[in-house]
Amino acid sequence: MKDSDEKAVIDWLVDGARPAPDTQGVLAELCERLLRCGIPLWRVGVFLLTLHPQIMGQRFLWKPGAAVDVNGAPFEAFQTDDFRNSPVRHAIDTGNVIRRRLRDAACPKDFTMLDELRGQGVTDYLAVPLYFADGATHGATFATQDDRGFDEVQIETLKSVAAPLARTVENRSLRRTASALLDAYVGNKGGARILAGQIRRGDVETINAAIWLSDLRGFTTLTERLAPQTLLDLLNRYFDCQVPSILERGGEVLKFVGDGLVAIFPISAGGEDAAQVCSSALTAAREARAAVARLSRRLTARGVLPSVSAMAAGPSPEPYAQGLRFGLALHVGQVSYGNIGSGNRLDFTCIGPAMNFAARLEGLTSKLRRTILASEEFAQRCPAEFVPIGQFEFAGIAGARPAFGLPDEPGRNERPQLPA
Repeated sequence: MKDSDEKAVIDWLVDGARPAPDTQGVLAELCERLLRCGIPLWRVGVFLLTLHPQIMGQRFLWKPGAAVDVNGAPFEAFQTDDFRNSPVRHAIDTGNVIRRRLRDAACPKDFTMLDELRGQGVTDYLAVPLYFADGATHGATFATQDDRGFDEVQIETLKSVAAPLARTVENRSLRRTASALLDAYVGNKGGARILAGQIRRGDVETINAAIWLSDLRGFTTLTERLAPQTLLDLLNRYFDCQVPSILERGGEVLKFVGDGLVAIFPISAGGEDAAQVCSSALTAAREARAAVARLSRRLTARGVLPSVSAMAAGPSPEPYAQGLRFGLALHVGQVSYGNIGSGNRLDFTCIGPAMNFAARLEGLTSKLRRTILASEEFAQRCPAEFVPIGQFEFAGIAGARPAFGLPDEPGRNERPQLPA
């Protein structure tokens, strides 16, 4: 391999590895360039720690003739013995370069995965640390099945690639990390809008949407009876009963407010998909109701939730008469969707009369002892699913408005009343 070949690869990385748009594109192009330089690569891996609430890191794995494989690893995976005892983990933790010439009889057997690599025909293996500008250390590995292994010039080339590769991958990672955090905190659609530049206060758009607003019953009593960590664990599991169904059915979770959850299911501008969107939201609502009921039974059996007899001695046993309970309002209307806040502290959310009415309707679920209530606007899109349960007055809203419930939820005291 000529020095000019190595320099061309490094110059390409230093120049930003254009036009590769992401880390897998960078890795694929880099490996192809190294192959053309005569380095007999069989497998190359890049291992990146990441900032994500569920994923500790990502592995990008290249092999000749195949697309780069990308896998996310949960936090638990990084604590396993296999990863703790791997060469790449050692390179990340110590900053040392690890080379193992597996074809040599005298090769140390100090890492558990070396026998597996030898069984795959690997003859030479290199793990190098990747240093990011933010101080974090990540790792890359290079393996060959060539009978001769890597020669010393090739090893030095792979080492010299590490620094510019780290810079290039870090640039790609920053946007991926920002996107993941925005997805986690403001939702996928809101995050995409923010990354696209919709970041000024007052940048809003009016959209049609099915609105989901839910709230846990008896939460105040729970806060007084449960230890803080137990309460947080319960809340997280309670939200896990709702969020997956919302996302799977096309909804977007906007925010958690204490024990409350606000989500929307966007409807097209022409409204032609309104019935389908509302049907999907109702399916998610039924799935959430069933999931909360299952969670309630498990928590009661384990003694996390007070039993009915235990609560009877307290000041307000009613919220627990049927275990863990929540109320959910479904409505349809126009909402203003965008940036609202003060100065440089903004929130990406929805406001408008439709949101206000959904909140009032959700409050009615407690008084009627129903889990799911729908507005007339929502029920009209699912006419076979709901039954009318009466006209009700709502604070701050002129005139009585009808409410609709599910036939399998017989409520009590269903008469016009003014929610507190």
